[in-house]
Amino acid sequence: MNRRTKRAVVTAAMLVAGSITTGKAQAQISLTTAGSGSYGQNFDSLPVTAVPAYNTSSDKQQYHPKDRDNGYVLSFGDKKIYIAGDTENTPEMAALTGIDVAFLPMNQPYTMTPEQAAEAVKAFRPKVVYPYHYKGTDPQKFADLVGSVAEVRLRDWYATP
Repeated sequence: MNRRTKRAVVTAAMLVAGSITTGKAQAQISLTTAGSGSYGQNFDSLPVTAVPAYNTSSDKQQYHPKDRDNGYVLSFGDKKIYIAGDTENTPEMAALTGIDVAFLPMNQPYTMTPEQAAEAVKAFRPKVVYPYHYKGTDPQKFADLVGSVAEVRLRDWYATP
């Protein structure tokens, strides 16, 4: 899992389950690659499901090839958080259900365009979505494209503490 994905996992954990510490959240997300299809495990009673993360566009295959990387769905009680990792919109992402909070990347040329990310949101319909890893991309354009399908929360992802 790369640094950006770990940051999204930690942020998601803190947003939904404020009692989980940064170190614990990172330690619990140490699954191997998902390969084809999603799978899950529990870490210290935290259900975690790995979701394949990869590029679907023919001109981006060199960045995130299929069967190498993951996104993750974390379950906190009745809340489900999806952290997409570095990916484009995939069939596995579109098949997700019951997602409360989603973190989607929009960094060109490596991940989704605002249009692809909005299409993904319209497919799996999370309640709330945070765009992240969006350097060089306009997150407001994404929010406009999503419209009323989900609540888009824009944050300064690159702010320093």
